[in-house]
Parts: sequence; C-alpha cells; structure tokens
Amino acid sequence: MARTWAKTVRARVTLIAAGIAAFVLIPIGIGAVHVTRHVVAGNVWAETRIAAAQVTARVRAGELEGGVLPVSSRADLIQVVTAQRRVVAASHGAERLPPLSDIVPRPDQRIADTTECLSIGCLHVSAIRATPAPDSVVVYAAQHTPPLLTTPIADVVMAVNVVAVVALIAWLMWHGIGRAMRPVRQMRDELDTVNATDLSQRVTQPPGDDEIAQLARSINGTLDRLERSADQQRQFASDASHELRTPIAGLRAQLESAQLYPEDTDLLQLVGSALRDTDRVEAIITDLLLLARIGSRMDVVKETMDLGMLVGKLLSDRDSRVPVSASLADGVLIHGVRFQIERLVGNVLDNAERHARSRIEVTLRLDGDMAELAVENDGPPIPEDFRERIFERFTRLDSARSRDCGGTGLGLAIAREVAEAHHGTLVVDRDARFVLRLRTVTAPPES
Repeated sequence: MARTWAKTVRARVTLIAAGIAAFVLIPIGIGAVHVTRHVVAGNVWAETRIAAAQVTARVRAGELEGGVLPVSSRADLIQVVTAQRRVVAASHGAERLPPLSDIVPRPDQRIADTTECLSIGCLHVSAIRATPAPDSVVVYAAQHTPPLLTTPIADVVMAVNVVAVVALIAWLMWHGIGRAMRPVRQMRDELDTVNATDLSQRVTQPPGDDEIAQLARSINGTLDRLERSADQQRQFASDASHELRTPIAGLRAQLESAQLYPEDTDLLQLVGSALRDTDRVEAIITDLLLLARIGSRMDVVKETMDLGMLVGKLLSDRDSRVPVSASLADGVLIHGVRFQIERLVGNVLDNAERHARSRIEVTLRLDGDMAELAVENDGPPIPEDFRERIFERFTRLDSARSRDCGGTGLGLAIAREVAEAHHGTLVVDRDARFVLRLRTVTAPPES
C-alpha cells in the first residue's frame, strides 16, 4: 500500500520535502539546544563568580570576620572556608552545609568553576582564593543547576517542535501540490474521454502561463493536429469513394461493352476513352494524396526561396492561351516547402487561365513583413457569396466551371491548404482576384 501511495508525484514530492525539512531542522534543533545550554551555563557561572568576587573583596578588606553573609543575586549559597576546611562564614541556607566543594584554586590561578551534587541537589560552584598565601581562605558561591542543564526537557521540546514543523511542511506540501495538480487530474479525466472516433474533445486550460497551462495548450494543439489528420483521412476516403466512382464506372462500362460486343467495338476509340478515364483517376488520386500530406511531418524539407523568382520561372515555363502581365518585386523571401508553393501558385494560375477571357495580371509586392501575391483575370466575377465555397473540394459554381473546363476540382482546395500549412492566407478579395499572403523572412534560418 505504501509503495503504491508513494508512486504518485504528490506523495513523492511531499516525502522529499518532509525529508529535506527534517534533514535541515534536526541539526538546527540540536545546535539550538547546545547553544541554549551553553548560554544558560555561562550566565550561571557569571552570577556565581560575581557573588564570590564580591565576598572575596570584603574578606581582603577585613570587613568580614564571620556570621551570616548577605545574598544579592541568584547565587544564594555562599561560604568562606579556611585552609583547614572549616566554614567561618556563610549565607542563609549554607551555614549548616559542609564546604560546597573540595576544589581549592591554585595560588597562580585563583578562580575555579565546578559542579557538585550534594544532598540539596546539583550546584554550579565558583571558587575564588582570597590571597596567594598558603593559608588563604576560599570563597565559594553556588546556585542550583537550572533544570534545562540537568534534564532532557530541552531535547524533548526541540524534538516536538521539529516534528511539528516537519509535519506542517508535509501537510502544506500535500495540500498545495494537490491543488496544483487538480488541473492535471482534470486534464487526465478529459483525455480519457477522447477516442479515435471523436477527437473534438479538448482539455480545460487553466488560467495563467505556468507549466500546467503550457501543458494544456500543448495537449490541445496535439489534439487539433490529430483531429485534422483524422478529418483528412475521412475526407480522403469520402472524396475518393465519391469522385472515383464515376470514371471507374464509366471505364468498367466501356470494357464490359467491348467484351460483350467485340465486333462492334472501335478499339482505338475504346483505348483513348479508357486512357482519358485512367488519367482522370490518376489525377484525382494524386491530388487527394497531396491534400492528405499537406502540413504533415512527411513534408519536412523546408527552404528559404525568392517568391518573385519562383513565380517568374513558373510563368516562363507556362504556355498560356491568354497574355499574362507580371509585376514582381525583387528580394521577397519566404520559408516553406518548394514543391508545395509551386503547386499553390500553379493551381491559382491554372484557375485564372481556365476562366480568363483575354488577360491575366500577376503582381507581387511587400506589405510590411508579408508577401502579397495577387492573380487577377478578366473572366466572370465570382459572386461574393461563393468566394469561400470555391475553396471546398469538388465545388463547381456553374456550368462555366464544370469538369469540361479541365481539372479535378481540387486545385483551389489544395492551394488554400498549402497557404494555411505555411501560416498564410488565400482569399478572393474582389471579382476574380486571388490574393495570397505569406510571411517573409530576412535571411535563411540556421540549420
């Protein structure tokens, strides 16, 4: 049970914090007890020495010949003892006691401290030799040893305090980490509801910009990419099944007819028709596969390129049926996948040529840190209500934009996907004018 409990981050951090607190506080507590006892003992010795020194001064001045000694401090046990170990003067309470200590200071070191345990208890005793003479009297001053120095009360109090502080730190860490980990538990519960058939669920992002909030954003970003990938796969399957059915059915019908009536079949016509249908199937599959791959990590080879040079080369390689005028700014650098950008521009040019009456205008300019490529033709204007629909897959607005005009119906969808995969936009801003905007770079990024 303990092992299972300690496997949680909350428990481990709490145990580590409690262990560190104990590791730090125990030596501090021991040191505090030691210092406290040392200070108390020093104060006791100071009081006994002062009391003994006062009496010694009176002895040397001849002011004390016997009797009861007055007490002016907590050192209330004072004796004057001769060299023959006879008490000649004492304070009240010490006159009937034997000498408080057997220690006799040497003539060259007239002060000595000691502890003695008598019938009245343990004492801290200071002894002062009145004179260096061999027969000098010795003044003893003593007070009862404080309980702090003779009992483990200080150790017990310090141990209780250390345990209480460590327990408090552990409690604060346990509840603090519990509150901090609450969003993580919520995210875990929300992630448990995500499944392969429904990737629309998102985790709740806590406020702020700490590590947990950043984790929530990363999780939601991953879920966004997974959902988009799943949508692309479903769209691919749907488009493939829908758009490939007609050419395949037509090809099958022609082959079955030729098989049933071989003598009435024109072989050259059959082969030509079959090849056209096969070409259409191949073109649709190629475009659908490209759509499925755009923005995925299969396309990781990115480079910095001059957009003006790229567009100029595409225009020079085209054999357009209508005149194309171009005004391309120099030094417009972008970063992306070259063949995808070429496909984007090519698809927009193909669309313009398909619907132009007599001219196509291509312009490239810098707009701040954005490259703006505009392709405009003088064909029928695109109604404002349909300027977004034309970027949907297999969308045709009227008979003039039917399959008879060529293409698979995926060209503009591919162009929009490529633009968005490169964090750009592709829109129709007026009539039949397509505008591509991509962010520019100042220099090739370091590899």
